Amino acid sequence: MAIVVDQDTRLVVQGLTGSEGRFHGLRNRNYGTNVVAGVTPGKGGQDVEGIPVYNTVAETVDHAGANTSLIFVPARFAADAVYEAVDAGIGTVIVITEHIPAHEMLRVYTYVRPKGITMIGPNCPGVLSPGKTNVGIIPAEVFAEGAIGLVSRSGTLTYQIGYELVQLGLGNSSIVGIGGDPVPGSSFIDVLEKFEADSQTELVVMVGEIGGNEEEKAAEFIRDRMSKPVLAYIAGFTAPPGKTMGHAGAIISGSSGTAQAKKEALEACGVRVGTTPTEVAQLVADAVGARA
Repeated sequence: MAIVVDQDTRLVVQGLTGSEGRFHGLRNRNYGTNVVAGVTPGKGGQDVEGIPVYNTVAETVDHAGANTSLIFVPARFAADAVYEAVDAGIGTVIVITEHIPAHEMLRVYTYVRPKGITMIGPNCPGVLSPGKTNVGIIPAEVFAEGAIGLVSRSGTLTYQIGYELVQLGLGNSSIVGIGGDPVPGSSFIDVLEKFEADSQTELVVMVGEIGGNEEEKAAEFIRDRMSKPVLAYIAGFTAPPGKTMGHAGAIISGSSGTAQAKKEALEACGVRVGTTPTEVAQLVADAVGARA
């Protein structure tokens, strides 16, 4: 099994005819993802290397059976793209677009959440289920199929830890980049809950960073609701207070939201926290060995 995307994913790329949408949509297809359609208003009837382009998402659902949308449209159109996908009956929406204003994402979140839609992003690398499906910009070649779930706020750290795991002979069930914006479509808890229910996943790695309190809330969820072991890494131990580091959501004030505070909260709930990606991978290898 896998979470969020798998062999049953039928993908529509909103923005397929743009340079980024085309490049990554074709890369996803080359990996084996079932890319059934693209959407660009006014360009219906065209195709991108054999992938049909429609004017609306509703048409891709009706004519191509799309059930998952990958959004590559510019920030000023991204919220409307999400609404269109959801209203067309798409069940999973993955938003790569960055620089979407937080107040727009608040409206999107409150519209999408009650409908039971899985939304990943915005400002995220997407989701990869190795050996099955890649939806987004994750470099699938550095990952291998296995039993380790990985959820992260950081794209590049996701790639690094995945690479470190492969060097130790380990692989991933699914990799989910939830993005680093203040208002994400899915939280750590949302994804951890999916990994807990996934039969392929035996252990989970959570990659957090400074800012907010999502890692602290996840720590309590892990303590109270997770039966599978969880290991973690927190980026930003050297970040100065009050300074945004990389992501819009990565800002700290005083001791709140610091890497040290998050590390202490996780460890208090029984989650071991590595200080480098390499150390995290080794902790995973040790945990897998101990369970063997």
